[in-house]
Amino acid sequence: MATQLTHTVESGEMAQLQELKDQLEIIQVEMLELETNALAGQYDLHESQSESARNLLHYLSLRRRDLRPLQDQLATLGLSSLGRAESHVKANVDTIDNVLHRLIGNHYEQQNSGKALSYQGGLELLKSHTERLLGPKPVNRSVRIMVTMPSEAAEDYEFVRTMIINGMDCMRINCAYDDASVWSKMIAHARRASEETGKSCRVLMDLAGPKLRTGEIKRGPEVIKWHPRRNVYGGLKSPARIWLTPANAACAPPEPADACLPVTGRGLDLLKPGDVLKFFDARGASRSIKVIKRVNGHWWAESLQTTYMQSATPLYLSRVGVPVQMFPERIGQLPPLEQYISVKKGDLLILTRAAIPGEAGVHDHNGRLIKPPHISLSLPQVFDDVGEHESIWFDDGAIGGFIEKAGKDQLEVRITYARTRGSKLRADKGVNLPDSTLRLPSLTEKDLDDLQFIATHADVVGYSFVKSGTDVQELQKQLALLGGKDIGIVLKIETRQAFEELATLLLAAMRSPAAGIMIARGDLAIECGWERMAEVQEEILWICEAAHMPVIWATQVLENLAKNGLPSRAEITDAAMGERAECVMLNKGPYIVDAVRVLDDILQRMENHQSKKRSMLRHLRLADRLWCGNSAC
Repeated sequence: MATQLTHTVESGEMAQLQELKDQLEIIQVEMLELETNALAGQYDLHESQSESARNLLHYLSLRRRDLRPLQDQLATLGLSSLGRAESHVKANVDTIDNVLHRLIGNHYEQQNSGKALSYQGGLELLKSHTERLLGPKPVNRSVRIMVTMPSEAAEDYEFVRTMIINGMDCMRINCAYDDASVWSKMIAHARRASEETGKSCRVLMDLAGPKLRTGEIKRGPEVIKWHPRRNVYGGLKSPARIWLTPANAACAPPEPADACLPVTGRGLDLLKPGDVLKFFDARGASRSIKVIKRVNGHWWAESLQTTYMQSATPLYLSRVGVPVQMFPERIGQLPPLEQYISVKKGDLLILTRAAIPGEAGVHDHNGRLIKPPHISLSLPQVFDDVGEHESIWFDDGAIGGFIEKAGKDQLEVRITYARTRGSKLRADKGVNLPDSTLRLPSLTEKDLDDLQFIATHADVVGYSFVKSGTDVQELQKQLALLGGKDIGIVLKIETRQAFEELATLLLAAMRSPAAGIMIARGDLAIECGWERMAEVQEEILWICEAAHMPVIWATQVLENLAKNGLPSRAEITDAAMGERAECVMLNKGPYIVDAVRVLDDILQRMENHQSKKRSMLRHLRLADRLWCGNSAC
């Protein structure tokens, strides 16, 4: 009876092993079939990318099925669960299949085993592709740090040098801002600092692309308000500091100021310390400011009164021992107050095709809306591509709604997402249409002009709003025409369409000798939905590892630290997750040097624990405590 039971159990196990072997052999056949069909003359791959392309196709074939039941069965046998096979898919599957044959008892010699990319081979390909795109590995870590340059970097060599010393491995220049003269200075600083410090620093220039934004809003009044500082009892603590500057040579104050006032003509040359300028402000209230100190043709003044100053205000000069007299000059043109459109959940917003300055809504005396607010869009051609019931988002997802009515010249948007008390929609804010298929060129006229500079000055070009393999081929074609066919390309995945076409984009990018992917998590989260973002970025990391394609982890990394000087706990964790990419990007901010230092430290620490999605199993000192407590040390 015991013998019969043992035989039955062994038979059951044998059947299970045979079933697993059959499943794996089907997977092997499908992988080779997809490789053959997909690479049949469709992609002119660069020689350094061919093995990676085959591995990518093997991985895509593997992931076409739900592997969870198979993983569970393999795990019960103590075999690989296929969960770490991205970089060497066929070798992993072949190895498991070979083990199963041995367990079954069949004599089996793995076929074509020499052609399968090994685990170490996959790591080496990713390493070489990363170095070709982003430069040599930093001394103390593997993950590179990329930093977006502020405009001031063109005039401040020491800033750029400090960034490189503290860990910047790649300078990012956003071509949506500044011009070639500014970019040239930034790049010259990077090249000089790299040579002086002996630290590599690649230059990535990011094409602006066809960014859809809100249009202008009707100009506000040209008025500036200031007030002195008072204590809780209303007593004066300190006067308001006013910076007086010539209107024809306006200069920013060297220190913080409560207001900057341009003064026409050469009137400032007539002033002396102690003079008082009197005037009537926008409310008709009599006001004055006292002139204190001259600074290179400009003046510091003080005010003890709350004031609303407007453009073209006449001035009167009061000087000790001299009657009050009309000052020969007046206040110049002040910047208009920034205007915005306030929208609440349930409101109607009109988007106009014509570039009409936007205006807030009009309400009656009972607060009822009688004329909805309106604003234009920067790319009027999108009006031909959107439809009713499609979603729309503004300002990085701060405001959302759907298109209730789509017309040729205007769209009626019903707001469904906004702050309880209303959200402020301003000019020049990003607009996302995740449900719409927009027929916009990925390369604009500006992009084509900028490519002429990029092809001869940059190491890498960032491709914004790329949607298809055809788009990638067009960029490669333009670079070749400009003599930049060997320049690295980074495809920015920032739309739902780009995410869905990721495999095609990767294969098209493999026509170039150096290529990478940037997960632009801001726009991508809006396009795919915030709740899906964690899942989406994981999928991108998996597929790019299968393609041995370096990934740049971007958008809002250590943003609070860079902008405000103090990180949040959540963003420290997010920065640590960047260890699974090949590069982490920081955006500019007043505390960007501190952000680079912190990120450098985080990445060095995490490298001992994590490589891609593999835990490194470094010695944990926490594990020693119980062991030592049992006198085993």
